[in-house]
Amino acid sequence: MMRSRHAAQSSRPRRWLAALAGLGLLGALHVAAAQEARDTIKPTLHGKHWVAITGKPLAASAGALTFANGGNAVDAACAMLAAAATMWDTLSWGGETVALVYDPRAGKVRGINALGVAPTGATPEFFRSRGMHGPPDYGPLAAVTPGTVGGLITMLSEFGTMSLEQVLGPAMQMAAGYPMEQTAALNIENSKELLVRWESSRRVLLPHYDPAHPQQWSAPYPGEIFKQPELLATLQKLVAAERDALHAGKNRKQALQAAYERFYRGDIGREIVAASQAAGGLFTMEDLDRYKVYVEEPAMTTYKGIEVYKLTHWVQGPVLLQTLNILENVDLKSMGYNSARYIHALYQAMNLAFADRDFYYGDPYVPPIEPIKGLLSKEYARQRYGEINWQRNVPLQPPGDPYPFQGQTNPYRELLERWKPKLGDRRRAAVDVEHTLTDEQAFRAGTTSVQAADEQGWVVSITPSGGWVPAFIAGNTGFGLSQRMQAFVMDEAMSPFNVLAPGKRPRATLSPSIALKDGKPLLSFAVQGGDAQDQNLLQFFLNVVEFGMSVQQAAEAANINSYQMHESFGMHTSDPGHLLVRADTPSWVRAELERMGYRIETWAKTSGPINAIYFDRVHGTLWGGSSDFGEDYGIAW
Repeated sequence: MMRSRHAAQSSRPRRWLAALAGLGLLGALHVAAAQEARDTIKPTLHGKHWVAITGKPLAASAGALTFANGGNAVDAACAMLAAAATMWDTLSWGGETVALVYDPRAGKVRGINALGVAPTGATPEFFRSRGMHGPPDYGPLAAVTPGTVGGLITMLSEFGTMSLEQVLGPAMQMAAGYPMEQTAALNIENSKELLVRWESSRRVLLPHYDPAHPQQWSAPYPGEIFKQPELLATLQKLVAAERDALHAGKNRKQALQAAYERFYRGDIGREIVAASQAAGGLFTMEDLDRYKVYVEEPAMTTYKGIEVYKLTHWVQGPVLLQTLNILENVDLKSMGYNSARYIHALYQAMNLAFADRDFYYGDPYVPPIEPIKGLLSKEYARQRYGEINWQRNVPLQPPGDPYPFQGQTNPYRELLERWKPKLGDRRRAAVDVEHTLTDEQAFRAGTTSVQAADEQGWVVSITPSGGWVPAFIAGNTGFGLSQRMQAFVMDEAMSPFNVLAPGKRPRATLSPSIALKDGKPLLSFAVQGGDAQDQNLLQFFLNVVEFGMSVQQAAEAANINSYQMHESFGMHTSDPGHLLVRADTPSWVRAELERMGYRIETWAKTSGPINAIYFDRVHGTLWGGSSDFGEDYGIAW
């Protein structure tokens, strides 16, 4: 565990301080405090040429191999994404991929929207007619259309340099057989009761299952060579489509498109549809044919001169931007890191922004149109800041009205006036998984993230997910399908913008981040953890820019988490006043928070598995950070 920030500290080199000073980030920091060294569990990565970080050591190695073979950061990120999907960390090839890419050629950040859409027939009425409150947590009826294949190919086509065959090389080697890691083995074993329901899932993930002795260990053993021949065959089909197109005289982009076509409109797609429908799912080939990956403009705000970019409101990313806009009105540094007043300020500002997320965010490609301009208005943020009660938690904090801040009248004013939270006990700790694990174990097993950067200036931040264990594997493809449809709501009273409808994207929690200073990359950062993602990323960012922490210190630092927003999974309930803090939070801080109306929960670690890269423009180097929360790992050169 990292030492307490009140413990005595030893001296250390001043390069980090010099780098911050060169960027103008020190501001009002007390130099003496900024110079204090803080021990970290993991070392900071230092790279001159490139950095590759993701959720598992083997997947990070896939990125390193790709860099070593001449790829850029986009190629390496795609290789890490493919490896992570192959090793179920915690996603599969049938899930979704969302990304931000900094393109040094254009000097711009671009978004990759490869989130799937609800299939034909998926409506609130469909599920209610079957006695269900909405889409289930697991199985074929939980799935949106697969997005990861399309997202990877699109990203590689638009911004990469390598062929699909080169980028998928490490993943195909892994599909042929790799040593199963202990966390994944335990995760699969704990999901056995669900996995045995689906023959394909049982065949792939439970090689030792014996129906005569179902209590015996059924998952691959830790260290056992785990083989996925069906997945390998599917990946080989994608590569064959690319290779055949190249042999036919097609160019690189056309060849990549041929692989895309084979997946969404060819034999692979037909197998996915047939398997899904046979198990009661709703996919049609028309759904796959109509699906589109978008390369789009991200959302952005400035915080004290730093440009912070997030994907827009089809995910929760703008909630971090809204929270920064609110907190820009207060001197956070003077409150003291993780003091009761600082924690209260973060909690209240997050609750205001998350209340807006819950009501206003949704798919921008399907009506109605979300009021994102008003939501990100600095004037709106000042109004919301004025609503903070500095003495106590406000348990029933409603959404605001951003429409006047974009010159419009709120068409859902009646719904807003009748809004009330859906209260309930927390079903799970803001994670994408639900097994018989403890909350902390489940959090470690959740959605991964991918960070990559190179000396040419390419930067990639990805938060892929979906198809996590226990996944329904579609026929002979080896692809576990997404469970993201549960992120929709069934009642417009909760959100008129995120009601389930065919062809619509659910508002997801996935939330990569890139920050620029003076138009150049400063930070690339992401984390797993459902509704906790932008809470942890907010605190990571403030740790760096307000408290002068290095990227590794900030990744390991203690975070808080609120459960007051409506969770994005399951029953979409809210648990006002429930506050997670790290176990070493001083007793007097916890006592003050309890006096202010909070119910405190403690974990030994609360940083979340944050992965990040800092760009040291003073020395022209890359600094990588990967928290000590889970198995996340990075390699630099």
